[in-house]
Amino acid sequence: MGLPIYQVDAFADAVFGGNPAAVMPLAHWLPDATLQAIAAENNLAETAFLVPSDQQAGRYGLRWFTPLVEVDLCGHATLASAWVVFNKLAPSLTDVVFDTRSGALRVALDGESGRLTMDFPARIAQPVAPPADLVAALGAAPREVLNAQAYLAVYDSAEAVRALRPDMAALAAIERYGIIATAPGDKPGIDCVSRFFAPRVGVPEDPVTGSAHCTIVPYWAARLGRPEITAYQASARGGLLYCRHEGERVRMAGKAVLFLEGVVHL
Repeated sequence: MGLPIYQVDAFADAVFGGNPAAVMPLAHWLPDATLQAIAAENNLAETAFLVPSDQQAGRYGLRWFTPLVEVDLCGHATLASAWVVFNKLAPSLTDVVFDTRSGALRVALDGESGRLTMDFPARIAQPVAPPADLVAALGAAPREVLNAQAYLAVYDSAEAVRALRPDMAALAAIERYGIIATAPGDKPGIDCVSRFFAPRVGVPEDPVTGSAHCTIVPYWAARLGRPEITAYQASARGGLLYCRHEGERVRMAGKAVLFLEGVVHL
């Protein structure tokens, strides 16, 4: 059978920026082993699969797979999936709800700016003693370390974050989904920069990570004393996120661009 596939650069204004995700709309769920095999074949940080709800228009089941595992939350592949809904599946919609392992996630399209705004759960990090294996794996000691679903390593400068050359094998041995490195922004209008490493789940460095900002944004909102945060992920591709902390939720907005569309033959 032939299945449609789209590759979308999320948190990007043009192709070759942001974070690429594969998006595959399905009529019904395929076996988990098949979904995982497709994600491994795609070899992107994430492949998203969506199935329309039989109860409500504008609502889809959504699942995300890295090349190695299914994950509980993924921002850039959600943004990419919303782009596919708004531009390919249901162009009349400007609002979509995805039912996921992390609950119902709403994405709204702003017709004027072209930004897609996602409503995600906040993941508040708590301070912890810096684990020695984490500091050694990162190769540079942060000023503080916090812990949520991922470690949050806070540095004094964006330069220090950009200069990190982590030992990926050592990071993969740490029992966390991923490790976030963050610091104050170093350019006008940018409140913070970050990088995200998740070799344990097959993603050594993720180009732009929406789920990481569920932790990054509450931290910087508290530190800066205001809810609005403009964040830049300082990977090789880079990506800009416009965010707001709203208690137990985080809103993050960005653009997305289609890179390719085709057919998967199974």
